[in-house]
Amino acid sequence: MPLHPEIAKVLATLPAPPPGPLDPVAMRAAEARPEVTTTLHGVEDTTVGEVPIRIYTPDDPYGKIVFFHGGAFFLGSLDTHDHVARSLAKATGFQVISVGYRLAPEAAFPAGLDDCYAVVRWAAGETGTVAIAGDSSGGTFAAAIAAMAHDDGFDRISHQILYYPSLDLDFDEDRYPSLRENAVGYGLETAGLKPFNAFYLASGADPADPRVSPIKRTDLTGLPPALIVTGELDPLRDEAELYGLRLRAAGVPVTVSRYAGAGHGFVQHFSWIPEYHRAFEETAEFLR
Repeated sequence: MPLHPEIAKVLATLPAPPPGPLDPVAMRAAEARPEVTTTLHGVEDTTVGEVPIRIYTPDDPYGKIVFFHGGAFFLGSLDTHDHVARSLAKATGFQVISVGYRLAPEAAFPAGLDDCYAVVRWAAGETGTVAIAGDSSGGTFAAAIAAMAHDDGFDRISHQILYYPSLDLDFDEDRYPSLRENAVGYGLETAGLKPFNAFYLASGADPADPRVSPIKRTDLTGLPPALIVTGELDPLRDEAELYGLRLRAAGVPVTVSRYAGAGHGFVQHFSWIPEYHRAFEETAEFLR
């Protein structure tokens, strides 16, 4: 189906990107920080070591989710995804721990990934379990950490939730049909993938490394059950859905859910549209 009309209206108002190379500092300063609309029992800012986290506690929580924000590894923050974490906690009834990990290019690979993994291990404690979730590049981290934990014998991750994850940082346009089918006009454009991810790759992240491109991992057996949410009109759609097929073939319980009329980033930017707010409800169903 075509792009959702409400999304199309918003995209039509956006200015063209400025010419010249990307400026991480200026882009971060310009990022939207949506106002608070979802109230919870408690919201607390603290740290795990030197890693900032924000803990969202609903009434009578009965589980934990560690959440990693998106932003092509150089954008995003606790503030830009505050509304996502609030909605996730409200819908699921789980306490959500959002991670303010270090960003490229200032922090070289694998600094951000290590920050996220450290918070997962802290959140699980000595005997507990946690679910992990992330959107876009945060979904990359979630998939990578699920595999890292398995390799380390750390079996405390109960579920992995990947919202339109970037799972293959080899951006050859012939690798997946969606890179061509959804190349232009739906928000994230295929031509923008390389420059947006260049800061991460230049910091030492190798696209052939499964910690960077989780789809490169050959053995997916033993990983936690996965919910993979994709957008019909997202250039990254096909790599995420292929990853779901590969997980299922390896015996991992998987739900792959494609949202019609949605491009990349719809959980962050367009969850005010009822059809896309459904992603939080689907997450709750998956966890229960």
